[in-house]
Order: sequence, then C-alpha cells, then structure tokens
Amino acid sequence: MHKTILILGITGGLGHACAHAFAARGWRLKALHRAPERAATGVPDLKVDWHRGDALDRRAVRDAARGADLILHGVNPPGYRRWAELAPAMLENSLAAARAAGARLLFPANVYNYAPNPDTPLAEDAPQAPVTRKGRVRQDLEQRLARAAEGGTRVLLVRAGDFFGAPAPASWFENVMVRAGRPLTRVVYPGDFEAGHAWAYLPDLAATFAELAEREAELPPFSRFHFAGHYLPRGVTMAEAIRDASGRPDAPIRRLPWPALRLLAPFNATLREVLEMRYLWQTSLALDNRKLVALLGTEPHTPLPRALADTLTALGCVPDGSAKLPG
Repeated sequence: MHKTILILGITGGLGHACAHAFAARGWRLKALHRAPERAATGVPDLKVDWHRGDALDRRAVRDAARGADLILHGVNPPGYRRWAELAPAMLENSLAAARAAGARLLFPANVYNYAPNPDTPLAEDAPQAPVTRKGRVRQDLEQRLARAAEGGTRVLLVRAGDFFGAPAPASWFENVMVRAGRPLTRVVYPGDFEAGHAWAYLPDLAATFAELAEREAELPPFSRFHFAGHYLPRGVTMAEAIRDASGRPDAPIRRLPWPALRLLAPFNATLREVLEMRYLWQTSLALDNRKLVALLGTEPHTPLPRALADTLTALGCVPDGSAKLPG
C-alpha cells in the first residue's frame, strides 16, 4: 500500500524538494496551504491532495493530517520575524496533528543552536549553546520535539547547513549571492572568505529524509541525524564554484556590505534579524554525518558542479543547457 506524507511548507525550498523526493518513491502527497490554487502552480508535475489552511490553525493542520503516515514540518515565520511567538505555535500544531494521526513528524534542524568556534565537525550529541534569540528558539523547538517523543510522538530530525537549490526562496544563495532571473554578472559572498561553511543541496537533503523515512522500523521514537552536505573549508570556494558553473570565471566576487546593513537596520526589522546571525558566516562549522552513513550506507550527494549548474539554470541565471561542468 502507498504511504502518505503531509507537507507543511510545500512552496518552500525543502518542502518542494521533499514533494518530488517522496513522490518519486511512490508516496502519496498531501499539502496544507492558504492558497492551494496558487501553490499548485509550483508543483504542476505532481499529484497533490490540497487542503486549504494555515500552519497556525491547529484544526486545519489536524484535519489535513488525517490518514498521513508522515508530517513534514517545513514552515518558519516569514522574514525572521516573531519567531519566539510563532515558531513554537506552529510546531505545537504539527505535533498535535502527528499525535492524532499516529504519524511521525519530520523536522529540518539547522546550526543556529551552536556557539561560535565550536569543535567541528559536530555530532548529534554535541552540546548546544545558542548565542542568539533565534538560536534559543530553535533549541526550544528541539527540546519540545524530544519531550513529544518521550510522550509517544515519533520524530525524525535532520540537521543541515545553508540551503541551495531551486526553488529556495528564503535562502542566502537565492536572495544574496545571485540574482534569480538575471544573468550572472557578479557573486556576493556573505562570509569570511577563509572560514568554512556547510551547504545542503535541497534534492540531496530531501532524498535523505525520504530514505530515512523508509527505514521506519529501524528508527527510535526520537531520531536525530546530521547531514554533512557540501562542507567547504574555505567558504569563498562556493562563490568561485558559482562563477565556474555559470561560465563566468572572471565575474567579480563582492563582499556583503555588513557595515551598511547595520546602518540601515534601525529602519528595517528583517535586516536586524539577519545581522544577528552574522557570526555563522565568520566561523567554521561542519556537521558529522557518520551516524547517518552508518544507517544508510552513504549520504545522498550530488557533486557540487552538477548541483550548481542545475540550480543556476533553474533560477534563470544561465540559459538552459549553458551551465558549465568540469571536463
């Protein structure tokens, strides 16, 4: 029998990628969205059972989750705003729906929970010491998940670095480094050029969630895994690889003007929230995936040149078929 996954956040980067990854493995798709007719245009090639509603409406989430084996919690408060208020409410609604449906909740975790300059690569049991408000919110969410698992709600948490792929509408890649819909003429790199940075190619991360979900019998109630993705010890390597994939190896690499952002921050709430996370671009942080590899045998991994070529093509930064691959 086909199994069913409810995706909350199907128009987001991970939700979109998971919809394709699970559908490719024969799963039935359900999705909750405030405007299903508009959202459906983003996944025209997939058959989705659409439900109208908001992730902040507990009844809507619970009703959409009826009959689901999995719920992907792929939603965040928009624009980094009101996290302390909205993020826990969204998660509690998803947990309530998972309990009612007897479903496992899938949760994408990030690295906000960790302090600068930790010992890396980080394993799943590494101490968490958030230094920002959003980091403390994310730590609280994970603690809620652990308590829910103790109470009988099954949880699968996969932690990854910064997203890239298309679409990834909330990503640094799509919003800062390149300009979607425009030919690539420059790359903006937000971080210290020499600090390491971890990236997660969304189709690979989605495949990881799908492969883990299909090992349900081997997963404990609270399952945590780290996804290594593409860790680049010299962070600016990503900008250089973007240039190469676009066929513009001579394109300039610009630094993000953080001082200017700080001057504008008093007048822009989103900029204030972005500045809080700058430290993650100034320190090296890698994730240890040995636990994941021990279970799956290997981590889904698209070579970086191929991943970037596909991403830049999908974003309209290079003409279809013109992205460059080595050799």
